[in-house]
Parts: sequence; structure tokens; C-alpha cells
Amino acid sequence: MKTLIGGAVAAVLGVIGLAVWFHAFLQLLAGVIPVMLLMGGGLALYLGFDELKDTWKKDAPEAEEAEEDPEKYKKEINDLKKEIESLKSEK
Repeated sequence: MKTLIGGAVAAVLGVIGLAVWFHAFLQLLAGVIPVMLLMGGGLALYLGFDELKDTWKKDAPEAEEAEEDPEKYKKEINDLKKEIESLKSEK
């Protein structure tokens, strides 16, 4: 109940303060909006460039390795199977 009353009082004081200092609020808003746009734009540029670097890394080396991997792993599996069979036959 105390929280509800405190919230109502804070909201009423906020509306009164906004009505009294509306011009100052608009000045603050006029100063904050360009800074927020600048920071948001910088963050978007950084994230976009980082994503672009990831796609460059992804395209170059993995394309060649993907073609070789299945054959290499099949050969390794066959070698391991032969080694297991030879170990079984020794016992």
C-alpha cells in the first residue's frame, strides 16, 4: 500500500514539475536526443562492421576445408577400425 501511495505522489509531482519546467525539459531533450542518436549510430556502425568481418572470415577458409573434411574423417575412422581389430586379435 505504501508503494502505491508513493508511486501516485511521485507521478503527481512529476506532472506538476513537467508543467512548471516544461521549457527546461525541452532544452534537456534537445541536448540529449542528438547525443543518443550519435551513440546509437556509432554502435550500429561497430556492430555492422563486426558482422561484415565475420562473414569475410567465414567465406574464405571454411569453404575449402568443408570439401576435404569428410574424406579425411572417413580415412581416419577406417584407420582406427583397423587398429582396433589388430588390438583385438593380439589378445
